[in-house]
Amino acid sequence: MTTFSQRWGPTRDGERWRVATWAPMQDNVRLRLGSDTLDMKKDAGGWHVADVSAALGTEYAFVVNGESYPDPAARWQAGDVHAASRLCDPASLPRAPWHGREWEEAVVLEIHVGTFTAEGTLNAAAAQLAEIAALGITAVELMPLGQFAGDRGWGYDGVLPNALHPAYGPPEDMAAFVDAAHEVGIMVLVDAVYNHFGPDGAYIHALCPSFFDEERQTPWGAAIDFTRPEVRAFFLQNAEMWIAGYGVDGLRLDAVHQIGQPDETDFLTELADHVAGLDLGRPVHLVTEDERNLASYVGHATLRAQWNDDYHHAVHALLTGEGHSYYAPFAEDPFGDLLTALRDGQVDQGQPRPATDEMRGEPSGHLPPTRFVNANQTHDQIGNRAIGERLIALADPADMRVMHGLLCLAPFVPMLFQGEEIGARAPFQFFTDFHGDLAAAVRKGRRNEFPDFADAQDEIPDPNAPKTFERSKPYADPPPDADEWRQLTRDCLRLRHTKVVPLLKSGWQKTDVTQEGERSLRATWTFGIGRLEVTFADGGPAPVLRTPEILTIAGPRIALRVGLEGHA
Repeated sequence: MTTFSQRWGPTRDGERWRVATWAPMQDNVRLRLGSDTLDMKKDAGGWHVADVSAALGTEYAFVVNGESYPDPAARWQAGDVHAASRLCDPASLPRAPWHGREWEEAVVLEIHVGTFTAEGTLNAAAAQLAEIAALGITAVELMPLGQFAGDRGWGYDGVLPNALHPAYGPPEDMAAFVDAAHEVGIMVLVDAVYNHFGPDGAYIHALCPSFFDEERQTPWGAAIDFTRPEVRAFFLQNAEMWIAGYGVDGLRLDAVHQIGQPDETDFLTELADHVAGLDLGRPVHLVTEDERNLASYVGHATLRAQWNDDYHHAVHALLTGEGHSYYAPFAEDPFGDLLTALRDGQVDQGQPRPATDEMRGEPSGHLPPTRFVNANQTHDQIGNRAIGERLIALADPADMRVMHGLLCLAPFVPMLFQGEEIGARAPFQFFTDFHGDLAAAVRKGRRNEFPDFADAQDEIPDPNAPKTFERSKPYADPPPDADEWRQLTRDCLRLRHTKVVPLLKSGWQKTDVTQEGERSLRATWTFGIGRLEVTFADGGPAPVLRTPEILTIAGPRIALRVGLEGHA
């Protein structure tokens, strides 16, 4: 576990607080605390520190050259991202006991708090947890919660990663949400963005230029300098706040390929070791999003799994025939890519691929299936389309039922996107709440991103329009077949929990996937106590199983059988 010379932001000891920030290039940083302004002591390492007595909730800010700035490590704001911060200690919030769940039990529902309910708050979301638990969901993955400019946004433009976004509720509502989830057996994962800050309100640039490496640029500007231990500490302490302070069960780590140098993974393993060292008496689960398809670090300490976009891309290309952009390598032989994904997890493993000169990835077939989080739909794959259509709006819904069954019962960790469990057709569109020149720039940039719409740019929703946000609420207008989809989800997840999960817990031994015909396959996963078998066909009946059947689903084009033997 990493030790720290100082801790970013406020650290509480009764009615005493130590407030610290790292700003080595600033000679003098003062602390405005309530109506007082106090000197901070600067040490040789560039830390500015003040020890003060103050009540919980007292407003404070840092003052440099007469300008006031919120604390980049604030746990709570007095207003928007430009306002003063408030003294807050999430670790002191009351918590109910919880012993966690094993990763093999995970069935994830990805949630955006602002669009999950009509109210768009954590309290309102908490009221829905029992219903999704009854379907068989055992984990929710909350899209980023750190404060960003405005009320509406996906969360990836956050500038205060420790401060709960106020539109979702105050810190005590987050603690209550976690308790409510645990009460019905649901784990909570938080989507953590450690690769960049958003464009509005990121005062850390002004307070601490040393936080960034100006010589290395990313899509979001100067790269965060992960060679510095103080920078690493900022994010390690953020992870600690969510996991130990609020009591969540883990993190989804956004775009880790943009953390550090192109092939580095050492911060990821340090983070995994650090949260393991918290010794909380319960499992902690870290999941990465990594476009590099690096497999070597997956499984280290608490690094449980990696988002497997290759599986999604193969499914999407198979059902839609699309081949633009990153779908191009998967469009040539999506059935073959699906076979590879069922066998090895990832498709791109460092080998040459069609329609690209890039060779990415590492061999992944040695990893257990639970090292991969598979999805038919995610916020990215829906929301990054020009008008945010779900896959079910692009493919035959009956074939989508087949792919839903495969997702839920294959031995990989399944993840659904909010509304998918009821077959929602509502789009999930890109929305923000910027103003002025920034709003205009985002609107223009979004429309220029899709050259296929060059003659119909008005069809691309304005990200800043409130109606773009409102359209993205999946439960506001349920589809007519919502009850049928609920039952399908419930049935598939009941089979998963009663029959597949015991296999997963007995230990994976090997995977065999063979092509049975031109467009059919047989996949068999062998575990300590038995075997799970899937047969799948595109354009005909699925091959006959060699194990007792537990599920069969057929659409007009796609067919699936699932069998299992040896369940204890």
